[in-house]
Amino acid sequence: MPKMLLSCTINGEPTELLVQPYHTLLEALRDVARLTGTKEGCSTGDCGACTVHLDGKPVASCLMLAMQARGREVRTIEGLASSSSLHPVQAAFVQHGVPQCGFCIPGVLMSASALLAENPAPSDAEIRLGIAGNLCRCTGYTKMVAAIHDAAVQVREG
Repeated sequence: MPKMLLSCTINGEPTELLVQPYHTLLEALRDVARLTGTKEGCSTGDCGACTVHLDGKPVASCLMLAMQARGREVRTIEGLASSSSLHPVQAAFVQHGVPQCGFCIPGVLMSASALLAENPAPSDAEIRLGIAGNLCRCTGYTKMVAAIHDAAVQVREG
């Protein structure tokens, strides 16, 4: 089957990738663009490990075809930090010792950063709802919620 040209913006950079029409966005990011921070967990959209931002909204990249990103803005975990500093959520996760095995963390960070972009002062319940699509087998989420609260303060203070 002939490959198709996917033109989109990935992490702020105009990008062209040759993908099979049946490739998921996850496959295009990991296998073609070689951005391996986004993880493949369940391949059914249940675990959240593959969460990326599409036009600023969190999506399960394992559930969408790569060509659905044509002409759109994709942000992966590799594009979350600026060139000079970590995103506030990343810094708070490090400070709170959240990462354990690290497999789910990229997806959780993407969900949490999208939440804070939309709601810079979330309650505990809103944080838990914001990361509800992300499963972690290593933690009880308590440290994640605390870290996201601290990151929210940083986001609000600018």
